[in-house]
Amino acid sequence: MDEAEAVFALHRGRLFGIAYRMLGSASDAEDIVQDVWVRWQTCDRSEVREPGAFLATISTRLAINVSQSAHSRRETYIGPWLPEPVNTESDPALGAERGEALGFAILLLLEKLTPTERAAYILREAFDYPYRQIAQIVLMKEPAVRQLVSRARKRLVSERHVPVAPTEQKRLLTAFLRAAQYGDVTALEDLFAQDVVSYSDGNGVKLAARIPVKGRARVARFIASFSSHFWNGKSVGWVELNGQPSAVLMEDGQATTALAITVGPTGIAQLMWMMSPQKLHRIHPA
Repeated sequence: MDEAEAVFALHRGRLFGIAYRMLGSASDAEDIVQDVWVRWQTCDRSEVREPGAFLATISTRLAINVSQSAHSRRETYIGPWLPEPVNTESDPALGAERGEALGFAILLLLEKLTPTERAAYILREAFDYPYRQIAQIVLMKEPAVRQLVSRARKRLVSERHVPVAPTEQKRLLTAFLRAAQYGDVTALEDLFAQDVVSYSDGNGVKLAARIPVKGRARVARFIASFSSHFWNGKSVGWVELNGQPSAVLMEDGQATTALAITVGPTGIAQLMWMMSPQKLHRIHPA
């Protein structure tokens, strides 16, 4: 391995982690990492004093550009869009010092920020970059970056749920799977928060709901309505996706659905059914 490849390999995890958090897409993040690698090979590396900062700058700026076009692509997406799940059992923080901005719920909230706000927040909260360096990356003055991160932090804190322990999350998801397979409306309602929302990301795939289903009673009836056929022929395995225990439904050796939940103070607040085949090919449960 030559020096250029060794340096790039040292920073690759962080580059992927930045791009994935920006885009919510492992496929797009991989494309960005490959693009950064090409630029790293062809640039005058003798002029680069801090390779890590240089590579992170390219990755972030490319992700900002891609995120701007991704929003227009999603206008033609069929049904709700959810982040592409990534297996975090082998890399718990995806290249970050901490697992911030990795869970499904926070990635959905990040979509409400502008690409530059998202970049500044991720670099600061997930990777602990100093404001001075973030300002250089996003081409802004340091005071403006501080305001950007503060505004993003306040907006996200006001909307996000307080994280619960993985054991509690898995307990509730296990109870949900049991009630869902039996079509037990009462048991389902007991597990849900009053304002629970069920999202199904299938991009047109069969059986995926094309609009979010909201409210305790409606979601319970919705889940019970397909209990008699949806689970037939499927086995359920467990895997850690985006830092949280998740269920993966397998049929004929293929993952057909990844299911994750967000838990609020009064029960399950979000159900996230990831059913788009393009987002499941990397998922292999235990």
